[in-house]
Amino acid sequence: MDGQRSSLPGGGNDAPPAAGAAPAVGFIGLGDQGLPMARAVAEAGFPLHVWARRPASLDGLRGVPHTAHDTLSDLAMASDIVALCVSTDEDVFDLVTGGLLAAMRAGAVLVNHGTGLPAAAVRLTELCAPAGVEVLDAPVSGGRPGAVERRLTTLVGGPESAARHCEPVFAAFSGHVVHLGAAGSGQLAKLLNNALLMLNQAAVADIVELTGPLGLDAARVADVLKLGSAASTALTLLNTMVTPDNVEHLSGVEALDMELFDAAMRQAGVDAAAITARGLAGANGLPKLVRRLST
Repeated sequence: MDGQRSSLPGGGNDAPPAAGAAPAVGFIGLGDQGLPMARAVAEAGFPLHVWARRPASLDGLRGVPHTAHDTLSDLAMASDIVALCVSTDEDVFDLVTGGLLAAMRAGAVLVNHGTGLPAAAVRLTELCAPAGVEVLDAPVSGGRPGAVERRLTTLVGGPESAARHCEPVFAAFSGHVVHLGAAGSGQLAKLLNNALLMLNQAAVADIVELTGPLGLDAARVADVLKLGSAASTALTLLNTMVTPDNVEHLSGVEALDMELFDAAMRQAGVDAAAITARGLAGANGLPKLVRRLST
């Protein structure tokens, strides 16, 4: 089935999987993180169905069994679980209303692995409910390295029964799978995770800034701090996953994540303005911090 187009009309059948059979997984979003996640799903033995706007996106699946579909509807009809790993809530709704939901069978599960607003997760749940399709918000943490090494943390919100059904699929690319509660709770946990990372980055930048007046080598101090009780993921990522080559891009992505955090807190009626401001300082100051540690 490697790279094979489905030969069945509609790309699949309308019947649910037989008892004990591995659920067929549709995957959309074969980007930096989504591609290794999709490969892990296929290599774990789940029938993998994919669709991509650009045929070149499918090249990364060479060597693993998969069925590529020409339309969203074909993928939806062939899948028991449809996983989306795309950039924004808007992208998710465009796909869902652009052919996915209309073709998904009752009892199927739609999973959003992207980071977005909790309110959007609730709205997506309400949109899919009349069709009998359950929804999970299941953003992941760990970046591309975590996806490649299959040690992502998957933070799940939505019905517990759907979360249990999908857990073996999530386990294919995850070191930890945690069900947080109702729709939107996975997104809330992910936004808190992202905010704390950026708060820690701001704290690292404060400490590194002190090395100049103290006459210390910033890079050597940072290396020492990684070995002691001050160690953190924020510190460890510097000049490993976060490099001078990609820091501008990552800084922008983090700033957008803090905007999502701020919007989510406002929608929840929580005053987190000080955390948002500090987190933005960590995100926007990341390029300067990485340059300082690279010289």
